[in-house]
Amino acid sequence: MNHQYTRREVFCGNTCHDLTCFWEREIRKQMWRRQSEEHRLGRSALRKLREEWRQKLESKLGLRSPEQTEKRQSPS
Repeated sequence: MNHQYTRREVFCGNTCHDLTCFWEREIRKQMWRRQSEEHRLGRSALRKLREEWRQKLESKLGLRSPEQTEKRQSPS
């Protein structure tokens, strides 16, 4: 029989605890990465640029009422 297909299972008293700790660490890492990415996107200027372009297109296409356009353009 080929040895790569033999099944070797080793159990010890701390296996469940070790697995739980491992997955809890992995979950914490993933949460940290997700929060870091959300923070990075929040600081990004891309969202602001997209909003400005959307406003320009809306005003150009006449999708905004004249009052809304005047409010946006007049400095407060």
